[in-house]
Amino acid sequence: MIRLAELAPPAPRSSAGVLHTAVGAARDAAELVDAGEPATAGWRFGVLQALDDYTSTCLRGGTELGAQVFTEPPAPTGSVELDAAFAALADYLAERDGWAAPLWIHDAWRTVKPGQWWASTPNIYRQIALEEGPRTFRDRGIWITLSGLARA
Repeated sequence: MIRLAELAPPAPRSSAGVLHTAVGAARDAAELVDAGEPATAGWRFGVLQALDDYTSTCLRGGTELGAQVFTEPPAPTGSVELDAAFAALADYLAERDGWAAPLWIHDAWRTVKPGQWWASTPNIYRQIALEEGPRTFRDRGIWITLSGLARA
């Protein structure tokens, strides 16, 4: 399961186009933040939703189409952790799947540093996150395990 997070999506099956983007996922996450929900809710229903959207888009049209999920920069969510996580995810997928990362991932405000955030990583798995957390997340002060990026 851990290695699933490192595997590129399979070859495309159809070309229905991009149906959902990181912009929409970030908007959903921002609504949760505005409603007083913790950043972890935005992680689950925003960041991981963007990952699911990317994966399904790649299945329909390949990684070139999938990359378009991250073309437009997500607006600030009201949570520095989530803003950094959207940039880290786009950077991670671009690096993993071999497409050019969008320029917005380099926005200086899309980082948690000098702080740190454990996203959805329980205390018991924090050592694993320190050892295997993807560089693109670590560089922004976010600690996750590879299994935290594995989706069904």
